[in-house]
Amino acid sequence: MAKNTISRRTVLSLLAGTGAAALIGCDAVRGRNQDRAITIPDALLVEVDGGLGVLRGADRMTIPRSLATVDGQAVYATAPDGADTAFWRIDTATGHASTRVTLPGRWVPQAVSANGTKVALTSHADSATSGRPDGRDVSPVLIADITGVQHRLELRGNFVPEAFTADLAGLFVLEWLPAAAPDRYRVRVVDLATRAPGPLSTRLKTPVPPGAEEEMRGDGRQAALAPNRTILYTLYTHQPDHQHTRNLISGRPGDVHAFVHTLHLNERWAYCIDLPHPFGEAPASGHAMAISPDGQTLHVADITSGSVAEISTEELAVRRTATVAKGTGTGHAAADRDRLFVGADTVVRTVEVGRLGAGTTWSVREPVTGLVLSPDGKRLYVGQTGGVSWHDSTTGAELGRTGVPGLIGVRGLAGQH
Repeated sequence: MAKNTISRRTVLSLLAGTGAAALIGCDAVRGRNQDRAITIPDALLVEVDGGLGVLRGADRMTIPRSLATVDGQAVYATAPDGADTAFWRIDTATGHASTRVTLPGRWVPQAVSANGTKVALTSHADSATSGRPDGRDVSPVLIADITGVQHRLELRGNFVPEAFTADLAGLFVLEWLPAAAPDRYRVRVVDLATRAPGPLSTRLKTPVPPGAEEEMRGDGRQAALAPNRTILYTLYTHQPDHQHTRNLISGRPGDVHAFVHTLHLNERWAYCIDLPHPFGEAPASGHAMAISPDGQTLHVADITSGSVAEISTEELAVRRTATVAKGTGTGHAAADRDRLFVGADTVVRTVEVGRLGAGTTWSVREPVTGLVLSPDGKRLYVGQTGGVSWHDSTTGAELGRTGVPGLIGVRGLAGQH
């Protein structure tokens, strides 16, 4: 089964399946339009104006203020409840909803654990990929599951949750500096028992020395979680005067324009894989990343220059690079064992992984807003400005299409029955 690459905000974001509307009441909006009779072969997670949603068969649904597990099997939903927040979990395959619990105060979900059991919520609608937050001196964070509040943190500084450690004992966060007027950030881990943030480890599993923590000013473009859910890869671009921890420790210069930040959720170390020129020179939006189903290979594409890089996740190094046709617009990518699919503007291209060379190219009606492969790899779903089409993944022939008003992007597969 092919895995899809998604933004950090979405590692992590989406929704409920058929039957959930009856269970969650007025918070769900079921749509019926002229495309109601068109049946989509696979359930899809999408982002639309006003919320996140699911397309399942002929059903359409939207739920605001939601965050999904990385495998799309469940979604955590929130809704205002007076001065407090209602919080519950929905199984996306069956629509079954857990009992609602009340969280004191107003909260929005920001990060969900890789095993899908814990959620970090904040009082501010910031995320790891939404740009720099407003200045603040204290960052309240709530850790909850379907039974209620597990931890409440009052972090001194400007923090945004990113991911949980594999043992659920820690929370990775972005600490923005300076707190009152942030212009850069670093990745830290908060011990949930002591509630204290601290540095990560190096790849050699030794603590990062004081003064050697990386501070980043660029854009966190996109993230991909390894199939075994132990490593989070994030593509960063435009890093002016950036120095990796290894350069700060050694004293060697090493300015880069783009790299893949590797975060081990179990061992708590981080390592950066530098991308060669011209990655990072063009707009961040033109870059896209996809991981292979076996987790052994990452591919990064720069639409503007036509550059493609193949990264070995075992060696944590770029193995090969190639140049294919250039393009314009926002980049999107999906991959299976043999093919990398890259979409931008109204064009979708395949790259043959074996020779890292160009394959089939086809056009779609409207600018691409996401690529998702079916579980069997036979269909490629293409999000567009006004809807979703699905194509034969070998020939590019359009097999079907349905309109989705207000579609922002196609994010992944929903839970299967």
